[in-house]
Formats: sequence, C-alpha cells, structure tokens
Amino acid sequence: MTKAEFVDKLAEKGNITKKQASEAINLIFTTVAEGLVAGDEISIPGFGKFSVALRKARTGLNPQTKEKIKIPETKAPKFSAAKALKDSIK
Repeated sequence: MTKAEFVDKLAEKGNITKKQASEAINLIFTTVAEGLVAGDEISIPGFGKFSVALRKARTGLNPQTKEKIKIPETKAPKFSAAKALKDSIK
C-alpha cells in the first residue's frame, strides 16, 4: 500500500477529507521521528513499539578490494510488533 492509498483509506474510514488524512499521517510520522531523535521510545498498545537500536562498531570487509575497514558505531530505528498485531496477521 502506498502513502496515497493509505491516505484514501484513512479519509474513507474516518469520514474526513483527503487533505485532513494526509496532514494527520504526516503529523504522526513526524512526531514519531522527533521522539526517536530525542531518544524516546514510542509504545502504541496493540500495534507495537518504536525505539532506537545502537549498532556497535565493527570490522567489515570492502567487497572490491577485500581490505578490512572499520565500521563506526551507528544508531538505527527499530520497530517491534505487538503480540495483538502479530496474532491478527496469522
């Protein structure tokens, strides 16, 4: 499902305009992103949990030269689905 399809479905189910649905979706994702940047964990019961995972520094291999390279520590967004969401998909 694309964002446009998601907006259409939200507008239809919520009985709101497509513009309002698009603004709501943008606001939700912006707020989640801002929370993750601030280091917060966002938990939505029945849906899942957004958090930031810390990936440790490690040694990698350049596939072209086979030379060892040092990969620095990084942060990455992480999502863990709630049990209710997992069960609804089964």
